[in-house]
Amino acid sequence: MFRSKNTKKGRRGPKAPRMGISHPLQLDGYQVRHSVKLRFITNGAEDVSITFQNLLDTFLVGTSLTSASDLFNWVKIRHVELWASPALGSAVTVSCSFAGTTTGIMGDGIQHTDTSMGVQPAHLLCRPSRRSLASTYQTNESSVAFNLNVPAGCVVDVALSFMGTFGVANAAQNASVATVVGAIYLRGLDGLAVATTKFVPVALAEGTDAI
Repeated sequence: MFRSKNTKKGRRGPKAPRMGISHPLQLDGYQVRHSVKLRFITNGAEDVSITFQNLLDTFLVGTSLTSASDLFNWVKIRHVELWASPALGSAVTVSCSFAGTTTGIMGDGIQHTDTSMGVQPAHLLCRPSRRSLASTYQTNESSVAFNLNVPAGCVVDVALSFMGTFGVANAAQNASVATVVGAIYLRGLDGLAVATTKFVPVALAEGTDAI
């Protein structure tokens, strides 16, 4: 018996035309961004509060012979890491806390501390809680980002994310000496020039310090 082929099976209709967008795609994150781990070595024992302005003052651009401005406008802390070796036959302790209580930049209130044992250095790796505003982008506030209590010779690594915008300049909190206009400089973690800082940047090359 002859059966007719079902011509409807597998039949497809005409393809729908692809709809294109009527304009170019949006652009997000158009600001200047830079993520970096900065390393400092303390030249003395310090019990100090590091502000967000201190963090932004680590990267400067010269604006006149005696002044400089922050290269970036916002900063976010990813983590802080500390190492400190004890003298033979003794112990040494390091501590860090994100305890800022200023409205808008609250820390998580957690105290991180470690003490050396034998020849092993004291070591800390601490991050602000994701629920704390200390872990989000902040401007050049004079409020505390974190507190450090460290001995001389302590290695301090600070992992930061910077973000800048256009047409906005925030002046550094401390004056410079013999600054070249347009040149980029590096300062200590406490916002002071290399000649006076207690947190000396290790990534220094000739001409990178704002004095």
